[in-house]
Amino acid sequence: MSAESKSQQAYRFIRERIDDGRFVPGYRLVLAQIAGDLDVSAVPVREAIRRLEAEGLVTFERNVGAQVALIKETEYLHTMQTLALVEGFATALTAPELTAAQLRRAREINERMRRTLDDFDPHRFTELNLEFHAVLFEGCPNPHVLDLVHRGWNRMRVLRDSSFSFVPGRARASVDEHEHLVALIERGADPLEIELAARAHRTATLDAVLAYQSDHRPAHSAPAHEAAAAAE
Repeated sequence: MSAESKSQQAYRFIRERIDDGRFVPGYRLVLAQIAGDLDVSAVPVREAIRRLEAEGLVTFERNVGAQVALIKETEYLHTMQTLALVEGFATALTAPELTAAQLRRAREINERMRRTLDDFDPHRFTELNLEFHAVLFEGCPNPHVLDLVHRGWNRMRVLRDSSFSFVPGRARASVDEHEHLVALIERGADPLEIELAARAHRTATLDAVLAYQSDHRPAHSAPAHEAAAAAE
């Protein structure tokens, strides 16, 4: 097997950090710094950034340079709107079948999420968030609805979504909303009330992310190769 090229090494270095949340959306990619970390010249880092730009993972803002791409608003909007509808419905359908043990499990996960707030790790928080919601929707008796929920979550992974990376203030409210949702299910609330609560929980995150995107939208853009040159 041939040795990994320096360009591939730089690509893997940056891509892994984007995927695991260490390089959050909007994080500035400084060629000299990355080259120093890898002990390579700026050339392979520039090549890696061009490749990441082609994949839509990196953008360039004039006078700022290369940075991790913000989530595409339209794709994120459509995915989250759809997920709010289908997951809310799946949660309502599942609610009557959830056992006391499953609700305890949901609360345990939510408490773990609460404990991460003081030393916040958005990637871990997002993993626990899926784990929490899976308790509430995986038992959905309608397999077609459940398939749509799975597709929505998978689409969020493709979008590299860790919404809490750049709206961390949303995390604390999310944990409180989780408790409210479990309490509704526990007391046997009307399915429509549960569905609307689950839907509102999802759209509240969407609203927070879109507000952040609006406040941080670049005024100008240019190809990543210009970013690479400007960041040297």
